[in-house]
Amino acid sequence: MFNRKILFDLGIWRENPERKPLILRGARQVGKTTVVKMFSEQFDYFINLNLDKEADKQIFDENRDVNKIIQILFFNSGISQKKNDKILIFIDEIQNSANAIKSLRYFYEERNELFVIAAGSLLETLLDNQISFPVGRVEYKILRPFSFCEFLEATENINALAAINSEDFPDYAHDKLLELFNEYSLIGGMPEVIETYVKYKDLVRVSTVLDNLIVTYLDDIEKYSSSENQTKIIRFLITNSIKLAGERIKFEGFAHSNYKSKDVGECLRILEKTFLLSLNYPTSSVQVPIMENIRKSPKIQFLDTGIVNKFAGLQASILSSNLIDDLFEGKIAEHIVGQELLFLQKSVLAKNTFWVREKKQSNAEVDYLIQINDMLIPVEVKAGKTGRLRSLMAYVDAAPHNCAIRVYSGNYNIEYAKTLNNKDFILLNLPFYLINRIYHYAQKMLNEGSI
Repeated sequence: MFNRKILFDLGIWRENPERKPLILRGARQVGKTTVVKMFSEQFDYFINLNLDKEADKQIFDENRDVNKIIQILFFNSGISQKKNDKILIFIDEIQNSANAIKSLRYFYEERNELFVIAAGSLLETLLDNQISFPVGRVEYKILRPFSFCEFLEATENINALAAINSEDFPDYAHDKLLELFNEYSLIGGMPEVIETYVKYKDLVRVSTVLDNLIVTYLDDIEKYSSSENQTKIIRFLITNSIKLAGERIKFEGFAHSNYKSKDVGECLRILEKTFLLSLNYPTSSVQVPIMENIRKSPKIQFLDTGIVNKFAGLQASILSSNLIDDLFEGKIAEHIVGQELLFLQKSVLAKNTFWVREKKQSNAEVDYLIQINDMLIPVEVKAGKTGRLRSLMAYVDAAPHNCAIRVYSGNYNIEYAKTLNNKDFILLNLPFYLINRIYHYAQKMLNEGSI
């Protein structure tokens, strides 16, 4: 079992006297059950329910009163609760029981001394329209694949992790950290993949695990599709979304198919609910709030870059290269940066956004936007020299500030430059391995020289 950052967030939830039952979201196989079991070590008692099991499901289906449910749970677990005992109840696969979902309200209103976490596969897609989580009576957290820093801890690269978290980044660590980030980009952040890699250091075994993960996702399709035709479309979308990760797509004729826009859009939104992918829409905004334009073509952000590498046939290329920004026309570099940025967002609803300016003979596109205070800062994933950052400069010219970020394979530094329209701006050059601290270094850039 590897340490995960979300355990810190769960600890804050645990200490909050106003806490509500927690719904832990995330794609299948990202480690939700494992995280809760690790978290349970902080409690006096742990009641672990899986509503795939009929006996556990019947406890909720045959009893509507929450106090009766708790009596049964305590009896079955041999618990005689004392006043100061801390008891964690985990209800896994909660989508299998509408009554279990409804009970969360009463756990909050009547027995809030208990700690309740629920999780489930494909919750939104499996619940009937008449069933919803008790509004205002539950809260949500999201678990995503391992971040780079979690990967470093899992692989026991403690000195590398310390260098990243140091107040002033040591330049001597650059080459080693870039090598480790390439390693992380190669295998991705799925827990079983990392466990296999740590144990065997064998890419053949890793490749097999990645294959099995996709088979698992494909096997799930019948669970959340409503027709045979929808099953067929979703299966097609999963395999081709992996190949198109990081690219802008059109719904009509997706991946050279004959599928209609309406059918593709509906099925992609189902896959979004499973957290297998997200559709990142562009904006033309240069000021908060970000206004996504859902009429324009989105980009696909797939669950995990390791899966993308496997199915794009890029593992050997990354293994032999020190510059991930040279691969797959830069899409892998952009995709792994997007994965890291998404990890930094705590909201279940969080999505990445990119910027576009679409004018005749004057198009521009910036890979990501991040918000610092009341500013939207452009983030471009690039290996080239400052003079090639035309889209980034176009954004700076349009923005009410003079700050920009380039993510690349070079060293960390802050430089001063001019746009093509001669506007002075400050550029944060951030190596890939420091993405997890992008907000820290962006704030440092603002303190040093923004307007």
